[in-house]
Amino acid sequence: MSASLAPECNEVKERYDSCFLKWYSEKYLRGKGTTDECESLFKDYRKCLTGALKERGIDKMLEEAREDHKEHDAVNLRRPCEMACKHDIRLYKQHN
Repeated sequence: MSASLAPECNEVKERYDSCFLKWYSEKYLRGKGTTDECESLFKDYRKCLTGALKERGIDKMLEEAREDHKEHDAVNLRRPCEMACKHDIRLYKQHN
């Protein structure tokens, strides 16, 4: 398992990773578990990591990067649908 981005969160990440891998391999893949039994450990890790990112000012940088790319992402995510729709319309017109 890999280390956390924030060294102070390594212990809680390791507990979550161990729990998740055990649940996933022993229950989920065998159809015995449909809910993630490790959710509380994940929340603990997320809380630790969020705090560490905030302390370092990385949370603001992430938000700025997301905001800067919001319009670009919207255009690129829409494009495949537009292309497929135009293709479908051309096929429809050819056969009708």
